[in-house]
Amino acid sequence: MTMNDGSREYVLNAASEHGVKFIRLWFTDILGFLKSVAIPVEQLDGALTEGIGFDGSSVEGFARIDESDMIAMPDPNTFQVLPFRPQEGGTVARMFCDILQPGGNPYRGDPRWVLKKNLRRAGDMGFAFYVSPEMEFFYFEKPEVPLEGLDEGGYFDQTSLDVASDLRRDTVLTLEKMGIEVASSHHEDAPSQHEIDLLYTDALTMADNAMTYRLVVKEIAVKHGVWATFMPKPLFGVNGNGMHTNMSLFKGENNAFYDAEDEYHLSDTARYFIAGLLKHACEITLVTNQWVNSYKRLVPGYEAPLYTTWSVVNRSDLVRVPAYSLDKESTTRIEYRSPDPACNPYLAFAIMLAAGLEGVEKRYEVPPPMEKNVAEMSRVEREEAGIKTLPLDLSQAIDLAEGSDLLRNALGDHIFEKFIANKKIEWANYRAQVTGYELDQHLKIL
Repeated sequence: MTMNDGSREYVLNAASEHGVKFIRLWFTDILGFLKSVAIPVEQLDGALTEGIGFDGSSVEGFARIDESDMIAMPDPNTFQVLPFRPQEGGTVARMFCDILQPGGNPYRGDPRWVLKKNLRRAGDMGFAFYVSPEMEFFYFEKPEVPLEGLDEGGYFDQTSLDVASDLRRDTVLTLEKMGIEVASSHHEDAPSQHEIDLLYTDALTMADNAMTYRLVVKEIAVKHGVWATFMPKPLFGVNGNGMHTNMSLFKGENNAFYDAEDEYHLSDTARYFIAGLLKHACEITLVTNQWVNSYKRLVPGYEAPLYTTWSVVNRSDLVRVPAYSLDKESTTRIEYRSPDPACNPYLAFAIMLAAGLEGVEKRYEVPPPMEKNVAEMSRVEREEAGIKTLPLDLSQAIDLAEGSDLLRNALGDHIFEKFIANKKIEWANYRAQVTGYELDQHLKIL
């Protein structure tokens, strides 16, 4: 369990240089909720060497009570000062942790380990996996119904003299202080909906960054006296929050998705990868869209994909190849558009990679790109074209996931079974609810 002294010394020196008093050790449960334990800097050396013990039976999806001892082992590569924390009384830093069993072996219920496992598979095939998620969110005055937004802007609108613009700016500056590079930020389609895009990097770093991003967005909002949410569909009648995920495979310095001779500059590897995503899309949707509310976003009319198609231009397809990057090797990528930002990014990146790699390994044939509106096709036409429909609700997603060998292999038995068990409980609880819609529509007439 001992790391090399260079990594340990770097963290200890950095903590001393920045006047760090407390270090937050972060990890996630299987649902993607951030967990944290704070230690004083005096305990940092020991934590870097031996880790910090905790009760795994108290963490969702981790261990049973009779096997509950776990160790959070800090990853020194993730050390960063938290600039949004008060500096009085000492600076606060954070490190992400890998979860170990008492003997030092990786714990297979750790989402970070699941992503690492799938990245090793890609590495064995000669690939590195790079991603950039476009994580959308809403600002509201407070988390209470009726929800009140901060602006009436639309896509790319420059809204003047409103608090949302300042919030987005402060969030970007905070992320950059933490070493998280931002590609761009802008207003999204719906009123008070915003997006900050993180610069392309390897999938493990990006999963850590995505967890940090979600916290920073919320922390900065609270400092301004408002509320931020990544809930997939908080408002009826407008677009929901998506996490369009741009991805590519690299071999060394070369983009394995690029082929200068191809009509769309897509290599065979890229086409196989797309085919893998399309083939397995329905069964992996439970992970990319894990909440009962996720399926309120995946409905017609709001730019969220419903069918397993791909295209070069159309933004309603599940997989899109951005046309403005087709002639540049370094930026050739594919965009998977169904995930939402409330997912567990470690598991989501892992299963998207697993689906794509299966297409590469088995040389799945990709169908022609879609050149018409799939929603206007009849069900028979879609079936004849081999086009499937994404799950309509959480129950369908559970059924499709439960029979998926790909999902079980990618997640491992432990997380696969715990995740599905948790989702079944969520669906059962949701089904038992009596909603305002039912009362409004039926109470007086039935």
